[in-house]
This record gives sequence, structure tokens and C-alpha cells, in this order.
Amino acid sequence: MVARAYTVAFEGIEARLVEVQCAVAPGLPAFSIVGLPDKAVSEARERIRAALSAMAIALPARRITVNLSPADLPKEGPHFDLPIALALLAALDILPRDAVESAVALGELSLDGKLVPVVGALPAAMTAAAEDRALVCPRACGPEAAWVGSTRVLGAATLAEVVRHFTGQMALPQAQPGEVTERRPLRDLRDVKGQERAKRALEIAAAGRHHLLFIGPPGAGKSMLAARMPGLMPPLSPPEALETSMIHSLYGLLGDGGISRERPFREPHHTASVAAIVGGGRNAKPGEISLAHNGVLFLDELPEFPRTVLETLRQPIETGEVVVARANAHVRYPCRFLLVAAANPCRCGHLSEPARACARAPACGADYLGRISGPLMDRFDLRVEVPPVAFTDLDLPDAGETTEEVAARVAVARAIQDARFADQADARVNADAEGALLEDIAAPDSEGRALLLRVAERFGLSARGYHRILRVARTIADLDGSETVRQPHVAEAVSFRLSTS
Repeated sequence: MVARAYTVAFEGIEARLVEVQCAVAPGLPAFSIVGLPDKAVSEARERIRAALSAMAIALPARRITVNLSPADLPKEGPHFDLPIALALLAALDILPRDAVESAVALGELSLDGKLVPVVGALPAAMTAAAEDRALVCPRACGPEAAWVGSTRVLGAATLAEVVRHFTGQMALPQAQPGEVTERRPLRDLRDVKGQERAKRALEIAAAGRHHLLFIGPPGAGKSMLAARMPGLMPPLSPPEALETSMIHSLYGLLGDGGISRERPFREPHHTASVAAIVGGGRNAKPGEISLAHNGVLFLDELPEFPRTVLETLRQPIETGEVVVARANAHVRYPCRFLLVAAANPCRCGHLSEPARACARAPACGADYLGRISGPLMDRFDLRVEVPPVAFTDLDLPDAGETTEEVAARVAVARAIQDARFADQADARVNADAEGALLEDIAAPDSEGRALLLRVAERFGLSARGYHRILRVARTIADLDGSETVRQPHVAEAVSFRLSTS
């Protein structure tokens, strides 16, 4: 007889059901696990043996074979410990087989039988709900998994508690969802003195999710401006929060099982590798671009990033997803992020100040910014020169608008886009519009079209650049409360596109 339990294996942010088959047969004593297990799965034999010994359960001197089906799906991570232990106990007739088969289980076992938290409880609960099964997991993972709501989530502290539950001695309590974090204290845009044009660019970028590049000398406020972007964007909608939390669950970033409605803000260092940025590594984990999904990816000192890293961003920026290809798997992660980048005008940073610039100016500026390839530069909708802050601006008390004031205008523009794209599966904001949809929603008036055609001819805009100007102009019109894209909207969009050319 073969006893079965069920667990999951992860493919991107999705989880696939895995059947754990355990057979105890006559033969030489052995405990083998088959079905493409990695080292962590293979080591489950010793953890399970020690955990059962702590419960005074001795394994019989027989051949024990555990098969993880489907066999062609790679199995990685320690979360297979608990389902293997349950299947083994069912095969030994310690647990009722039908009860074990009715649930999906995941959890790592310590040597004394305690259940250790594992990553991925949220997508596992999604799979359990789709299969109409309960989920048994470590107690610390329960609040995270309970957010699914359409399945029973049972949290346990030890393997002994799980055994008592399945034998009817003491039922496990149903887990409750963790807390929802609306927002942390916002960084106020008013703290940035001067830089009104850069603040306007922030507002437009936040309203339509347009990619933004700041170029200016050190100390001009580029990083301060970027750090205030999440506060200008509206909170995550419930579907966005769940989607983003599934990615963070795979990375183990959901603290205490809570879900946040704050937009992610990721700022990797320029020494980060390709795998760290786009995803990969031994377990094909999500990278920074996926952790920034529905939020902001800030790349400070953009020219200092390795060229191989920068070039890998080109396709994800366009498609909103990244495929991490490995020899035995192709994992797909979503990555619709708002890219904000900052760069000095040259290596010394003082290209615009003749008294402080190095001897190689102005050639050093062209060489330094030349590290950013033309195709990548073409994907920035807004390019802003950030000049040094005047000392007179630093003395102005409470100058400029607050984050709340600008965020209120952004929220109105986002509400317009929500209504506009309500029936569109592939578009949420103006930056997503393309093809016939873009021509329909962003067609400028006759004066605006004439201006755009003159600019395209004069500056040799690419087709991508032409369409990105239309998208930005549509967002500016939304901020202005205009149903039509007019000439002033096109002119402002063009000015941001060509300001650093």
C-alpha cells in the first residue's frame, strides 16, 4: 500500500501541487527520496528521522521509498519535510490516510520536532484553495497564508500537534490573517528645497508610471526626490497588494504575516549582480525588479552599474515580466515597476561648473553618460536636469507643496485611468497603453499633432520615443483634468523628453 500526502513546488510566484507518495516495503533498511530533489530535500531524511525519534517513534527496519510526483518538476527547499513525514506516518498506519490526503502541507522540521517557518506560504495557500484542500503549515506562516481566505489554514508549532490533529485528539486552530499596514510615515516633498521642475516630473511619473531619469551634480537632491516617489503614488489596490505579497512571500519578506498596501521601494547598490537585479541564482529567486513590482525601482549612480546589468533591464521594462531561464526550469516573474534613476553628469560630478570641473571636460561627460546605452536611454519617458540648489532656497521656510497635496492630484489622475482601463486586461495606467488603444486615448488636437510631428522630424525621434511622448502627454492632460490632449500638454511632454539630449 502507498500512502499519500500533498504539498507544493514553486514556479515563479505560482505553486504547483506535488503528490508525496510513501511506500514501506520488505527489503534492506533504506530511506530514499526520489523525484528530482535538491540537497535540502534529500537531507529531509535525517531531519524526519530525528523528529520522529523525539516523539518516541522508531522507523521500521524496512525499505522506505518517497516519491515526489510529478518527477520532472524540480523540488527545492526544506518545506517538503512536513508532507514527507505525514506520508510516512500514514504509511505506518499511525495517521489515517484519507485525513492526510485531504490537506496540503508545508514546513521544515527541526531535530526536536518543531516546525520551522518557510517561505512561500501565501502562494501555497492559493494552490490549496484552488484544489479545495486545507493548508497545514508552521504557526508562524499561518497569518500570511490566511490572507487567501477561501481555504482553511491550520498552523502548528510541532509535528506532534499535527499528529494529534489528524488522529482527532486535538484540532489545530484556524489561523487568522495578519495586520494590514497602510503606510509608514511619508517623507515630505517639502523637505526638498527648490527643484520645482524635478518635483513636477515626479508628479507626472507617479501619475502615469513613467520612467524617470535625474541628471545633476552631487548634493542636488536627486536621491531625496526619488525617495519621495512612493508617497506620491496611491496605495496598492487589494489585487495589487496580494500579487506583490506573493513575490515577497517567496523571498521571505512578509513580516509577521502582515500585508502592506505601501508601494515597494527597492534601491539596489550599483555593485549588484545580474542575478540580484533580474532574478536567478541556484533557486531562481526573484530579483530586485520583481520585488519592486507595482512599486519603485531606484537605481542611484546609474552609469556605475555594470553594462550587462543595465542591458538586462531593457526587455522587462517593455514587457512587465522577466523569464529566468535555467537548464531545468524557466521561471516567469512579473515586474511592472516605475524606474527612477539618478546620475552625475560626469565622473567628478561638476561638469556644469567650469571652476570645479576636471581637465577632461566636456569629453568626460560624454564618456560617463555614454555608459548608458541609447536603447536604455530611449526607455526613459522623463529626463530632468537637476541643478545645484541655490543657498537662498535653503533658507526658505516651508517652501513648496507637501507630499499630501501632490499625492491628491496624482490620486485624481489615477482614478481617471482606473475608469479608462477598467475593461483592459493588459493596461492599468497610461504607461501600459499601446497600439490602437494609445491612438484612441492620446490623440492630440491639431496644434499638438503638428508640434509633435515637427519635433519628431527635427530631433529624429524613434517610434518608441514618439509613443512615449504621447503617453506622457496623456498623463499631463489627466492631471490638468482635460479629456483632450492639447498642445500645451504635448509641449511639456516634449520638454521633459529632450531636456538632457
